[in-house]
Amino acid sequence: MADVPARDHAATMDAMYRYQRHVYDLTRKYYLFGRDRLIADLNCAPRDKVLEIACGTGRNLVGIDRRYPGATLYGLDISEQMLVSARAKFSKSENPPAFVAADACDFTPATFGETGFDRIVISYALSMIPDWQQAVKIARRALNPEGSLHIVDFGQQEGLPAWFRAGLQAWLAKFHVTPRAEMVAVLEAEAIDAELRFETIGRGYAWHAVLRA
Repeated sequence: MADVPARDHAATMDAMYRYQRHVYDLTRKYYLFGRDRLIADLNCAPRDKVLEIACGTGRNLVGIDRRYPGATLYGLDISEQMLVSARAKFSKSENPPAFVAADACDFTPATFGETGFDRIVISYALSMIPDWQQAVKIARRALNPEGSLHIVDFGQQEGLPAWFRAGLQAWLAKFHVTPRAEMVAVLEAEAIDAELRFETIGRGYAWHAVLRA
């Protein structure tokens, strides 16, 4: 799927989430594990600039805002439909995130009027981005010196029964989700002059990685 044009991917995501976005947060909490662990691990300092790539409904940005109220937040998503929900979550905020509809594979910090970010979050999105390797490279380049990239996504269920893995991946495929078996290798390739920390969640149900510049 790496050659899917961005406009086609955006249309697919908008079509899928036009109605799903209303129940997305309620349903996903039952199987998108590790998101709160990722947020707790950010260790943001006051005034840190935090970008979430593929921010969806803004659920994670709400959690980041509550835990690190001094941080400046940014959200990027290819789906305008999802950003409708994300903006609504911050409708009463005095300092809402800056949201931009853009492709995770084709943006720079200048898209937000910035030169870089101190923390970048990608939560359960690499498994849905066709050219996900490029998205990792773009995120790595968008980090400030000493910044960090935080990723949580479906793993390979390596410690779970084969029948569970086969069933889960078949079900996920119905929603355009493909767990990335090469994720660690791709991150290792980006870890030149950086530190990579990796852990599994739930016997490999999910993978959590931190690339610290």
